[in-house]
Amino acid sequence: MQTTAFAQRPAASAPTPGLDAAKPVYDRLALMEDRQLAANYLEARLAEATALPSDLPDTLDQMADWIVRHTDAVGSAYRAYLAERKAGAPRRYFATKAQALYFLKAVAPTKLVDGAWLYGVLQRWDDEDFRPLIRIYLEELGNGVPDKNHVLIYRKLLAQHGCEQWQDLPDTHFVQGAIQLALAQNAESFLPELIGYNLGYEQLPLHLLITSYELNELGIDPYYFTLHVTVDNAATGHAHTALEGLKQIVPRVGDAADFLRRVAAGFRLNDLGVGTTQAIAGFDLERETVAMLAAKATVGKNMHSDYCRVAGRTVNDWLADPAQIPLFLEKLEAQGWIRRGEPAENSRFWKLIHGERAEMFGVFSPYEQQLLQDWIATPRAGTQQAASESDAAAPRVLSHRAMLRSMESLNQGTAPRSSAPRGLIRYRFPEDEHAWESIGCELRLLEARLAATASKDEAMDLLVGLMAPDRHHTSAGLMATRVFSRLYG
Repeated sequence: MQTTAFAQRPAASAPTPGLDAAKPVYDRLALMEDRQLAANYLEARLAEATALPSDLPDTLDQMADWIVRHTDAVGSAYRAYLAERKAGAPRRYFATKAQALYFLKAVAPTKLVDGAWLYGVLQRWDDEDFRPLIRIYLEELGNGVPDKNHVLIYRKLLAQHGCEQWQDLPDTHFVQGAIQLALAQNAESFLPELIGYNLGYEQLPLHLLITSYELNELGIDPYYFTLHVTVDNAATGHAHTALEGLKQIVPRVGDAADFLRRVAAGFRLNDLGVGTTQAIAGFDLERETVAMLAAKATVGKNMHSDYCRVAGRTVNDWLADPAQIPLFLEKLEAQGWIRRGEPAENSRFWKLIHGERAEMFGVFSPYEQQLLQDWIATPRAGTQQAASESDAAAPRVLSHRAMLRSMESLNQGTAPRSSAPRGLIRYRFPEDEHAWESIGCELRLLEARLAATASKDEAMDLLVGLMAPDRHHTSAGLMATRVFSRLYG
């Protein structure tokens, strides 16, 4: 790589319809089958990012100091945040637990392809210059260990809180994920841009520290986020390794200036789409609750008995038109079914949906229940009740660490089982014997195919195919990653 010119981007083809809509591109590229679409999408996003500001230094010599300054600035800002919180300031990002869970959904399209932009560099496993970038990708995959694989960790986090339904998010939420999947399929043609994107993505952002802190306060496991705080550190982590990867690949004989110009273009791609703080700010408790109930109405509009009436109309009648949901909620409140501004437990409606003996047990996911719980506890806009009164009445939420301590005491027999916090069941592999057989069969088949390969090159090609963004988190992908890591050294 140091003695030959880097690959040039392919000549731009005719514009592809729909490149401004990210979700269809995301869905298509998730199949890892359309390199031309991926290239066209990257060209369109690079053109869009051209006008964005960037503080990335122009020369390689300045970048190490730039990373240090950035890290110091983030650290100082985080210390200031902690001081504010200690002095009594409220959470900066998440007013309610429902907002925090909404955030988990809002960034899911990006988090569920975490590391994808580096997949294409695996093809260069026999080139020492690519070792830093390949090491980052392997660590994103947890080196094949399920509890360390970033995508698996996030999938489990979503499942734990009933946040799996994220596919109907606004289109802009899919931009970053689509960019990562597009880079995954065009590493050779867009190598400088990939390196620049990686350099920007691996810098520690302030919002990562704050979200980790506040998620923990709300009893939501922050491990996915704290893991990135540690692995992205500027001393020995991905921020440092990303710069080393750039240093090893920048041309010594070819046009280094043009290479760095393209690196800067890829760096700017990080600022497209919806960022973390934008995703958080996009939450509106009233709107989200009404939208959730309107979606439920399409299924439940014929499921209620006629004897239950609200304001003289049957529940089925109310649910027949989703546009009636806001008025339906007002009538429920007027008739005492919902007591806004008080703990949800004081409302008869809440008792219908929460608890194992509730009439509507299982109808609402944990996320949907949290929405309703926070919505009920929040005073209706324009009422006289002060927010502080509502906060005082709200049930105390255990932090994730406190919940774990409670579980430990349960295991030691120091607390009754009935006091166990909900939602802490660890992930389990399928208990069905046929599921076990199918998983075991696939892994044995992989072992047989590896044993039949005639060379290391052939074995690595087989493994690389299973480490793609759409399959590295499967049982076969995890095994392939473990074997690749051992062979790679």
